[in-house]
Amino acid sequence: MKNKILIATAISSLLLLSACETASQKVVTGSSATSGSTSASSSVDKKKSLFASAKQTKAEKLIAVGDRVYFDYDSAKLDSSAKILLDGQSRFLRANTDLNFIIEGHCDERGTREYNLALGEQRATAVRDYLVIQGIDPDRIKVISYGKEKPAVVGSNTMAWSKNRRAVTIID
Repeated sequence: MKNKILIATAISSLLLLSACETASQKVVTGSSATSGSTSASSSVDKKKSLFASAKQTKAEKLIAVGDRVYFDYDSAKLDSSAKILLDGQSRFLRANTDLNFIIEGHCDERGTREYNLALGEQRATAVRDYLVIQGIDPDRIKVISYGKEKPAVVGSNTMAWSKNRRAVTIID
């Protein structure tokens, strides 16, 4: 009987200590009044960040790196922001050599179906070519064009058109 009470007391104490530790971490995380709590806060935030990234799938990690490049009207030219994003993609893809992927080319609703299919392919090919230059094996890459068939944003306005002129990298 004494052993059962002793074990129950020990378990209760451990649970209480665990709850207190969690509560103090929440207080430290939410506090930024002193410099000591700021470093503790960033330490807790880093642990949360590392834990969250460990739980992400590779597809989610690719999205976090940046999975889409946007283009100007009637263009398949990569601008400087697209190249910066693709540099991050290439680092991710070099670190994950077991992955094959597809680059989808998309257009806005303006233009004929045939014209947009060709432009979407040019956009996807521009992304593929840039990634190959960055050291990605071309055998890992498929290119497909959807033209205007799969808009990201439905609408006939400047904002919708700008979001639909894109190339999206997805894991195959």
